[in-house]
Amino acid sequence: MSLLNKLFHFVLLCCSKYNIDESHGLSHSMNVLRSVSEIYEEEAEKFPIIKQHEKIIYVSAILHDMCDKKYMEQDEGIREIELFLCDKMTAVDINVVKFIISTMSYSHVKVNGFPNLGPYKRAYHIVREADLLTAYDFDRCMIYNIHKKKGNVEDAFEDASNLFQNRVLKHNEHGLFVTDYSKKKSLILESGALQQMSTWKKLLKNPVL
Repeated sequence: MSLLNKLFHFVLLCCSKYNIDESHGLSHSMNVLRSVSEIYEEEAEKFPIIKQHEKIIYVSAILHDMCDKKYMEQDEGIREIELFLCDKMTAVDINVVKFIISTMSYSHVKVNGFPNLGPYKRAYHIVREADLLTAYDFDRCMIYNIHKKKGNVEDAFEDASNLFQNRVLKHNEHGLFVTDYSKKKSLILESGALQQMSTWKKLLKNPVL
């Protein structure tokens, strides 16, 4: 079985064990992985040294939410990830993966800033920014809030709208993107997010619904 298959299988197991909904489950891991690959390809041309960290980048992208505090104790998730990776990566690489995924969240960065990862700082930003780019999917935010609100779509929309107005649509303003790719891509995704929000407003006002 390839490493990719093993990683996705682990994600499925974690989602089942910790009741991780689809907004942070396998489809999200896949979307972050795709975004990571696009950022990585552009960054690798400019900074070839990060090719040494390719495996760390991809593994971190897939597993980053398998220790999310919204669903479990972070330390417990980190321990399970470490155990899973122990025969798949070197101890040094595993420690870097653990550090990346435990310090890349929006809330952690806003409180503590970017960590000092030395030669791994570009790997860190590639993974972190790929996750931020997927946050522009308003439907994904709706899905998370629908689960959280036990199916109340109106409340889910209100919470998602507040999150976008106060956080997601201000990612660039708050200097959260370092790579040129993400700075440009986020503007495109922002336009799509605003369209999604507009469509949901119409749907919620539709008298037949």
